[in-house]
Amino acid sequence: MNDAQTDSLTRLLASLPDLLPTLETTYKDVHAHPELSMQETRTAGIAAKHLADNGYEVTTGVGKTGVVGLLRNGDGPTVMLRADMDALPVQEATGLDYASTVSATDPTGKTVPVAHACGHDMHVAWLMGASALFARTRDAWRGTLIVLFQPGEETAQGARAMIDDGLVTRFPKPDVVLGQHVMVGPAGTVAGSAGPITSAADSLQIRLFGRGAHGSMPQASIDPVVMAASVVLRLQTIVSREVAATEAAVVTVGVLQAGTKENVIPDEALIKLNVRTFDEGVRKRVLAAITRIVNAEAEASGAPRPPEITSLDSYPLNVNDKASSDRIAEAFRAHFSAERVHHTGPAPASEDFGCFGTEWHAPSVFWFVGGTDPALYAKAKADGRLNELPVNHSPKFAPVLHPTLATGVEAMVAAALAWNAAR
Repeated sequence: MNDAQTDSLTRLLASLPDLLPTLETTYKDVHAHPELSMQETRTAGIAAKHLADNGYEVTTGVGKTGVVGLLRNGDGPTVMLRADMDALPVQEATGLDYASTVSATDPTGKTVPVAHACGHDMHVAWLMGASALFARTRDAWRGTLIVLFQPGEETAQGARAMIDDGLVTRFPKPDVVLGQHVMVGPAGTVAGSAGPITSAADSLQIRLFGRGAHGSMPQASIDPVVMAASVVLRLQTIVSREVAATEAAVVTVGVLQAGTKENVIPDEALIKLNVRTFDEGVRKRVLAAITRIVNAEAEASGAPRPPEITSLDSYPLNVNDKASSDRIAEAFRAHFSAERVHHTGPAPASEDFGCFGTEWHAPSVFWFVGGTDPALYAKAKADGRLNELPVNHSPKFAPVLHPTLATGVEAMVAAALAWNAAR
């Protein structure tokens, strides 16, 4: 970080302490009022009002509930900052006094509990904080800031919906696209790396067809329960026997459903599974293996019709641009100190963040911000029990407010200033 960037960052962050109480109130409000993917009308309204109050050109309803703010501040690079807004169909179990008690109707018409179990409420607060600081201290930077609040990340719908709604033609092309995510890790730290940073993900639904019969007469059936059990067991061999030890993949069966009564052999069974990969070649091989195994097991069972394999959602592999990642890492080390900036390998979690950089043909960088109480994290690490800490999507996941809130705002501002600092 050069002298101009250091000076700009100092001036921009000078009012952060005064802003933090408001951000904390907003965070708790959004946390207590979570909204399912593509239903984020209340959260979008909060974001839009905040941007308008801070002098941004605001466009709402982008990709249904997305919000885009533009702040033009003279000649200079265009930087995009992104936060996602949606929550999960999870019953919160954090015990916080601002815990969600909300329920909502999901796309299938089912009433489900809703909670910010992934930390997107923190992302909203971070971006609101960073956008306010840039608006209040315009003499410290030059260029154009695009602030994007995205819907539907949890279902891989939101980024694509905004792009399909003309995002890349309606708004200026950014020189770089930046995003971050709260994760398990000591609060006050940031972590990232160049290259692949989050995995590609593919979710599939498989319907297996059999012939129903009385439980006492299995010879009259073609049992889809046995067929499904064989499929699930055989799927476990893909990673262990078809993916090289130097490569990586995860195949997880999350749903196995069949039948309604113990003495009735049903007509069909349902499997839902998720695949994570870090290489396009590996991804294609794994998906092909799934199709091969499912069809072969059905044929071996004498199924009356071929299985149906349906894609539920798909996330791209997110790859951090090396030059841009190095630039941000340098800015982070200068601001946070080297001890608070960690190098991390690719995370098996997935994100649709990469769609923006791909569509705009612009470099993108995505990094992680620790949200775990540092003392709790240190003790769990010393005891060899890190895997017992509540992770994203757990009903008990909740980042500690401080210093997580301030760290995320500082990271966004420092990263953007690696391009936008006043000269």
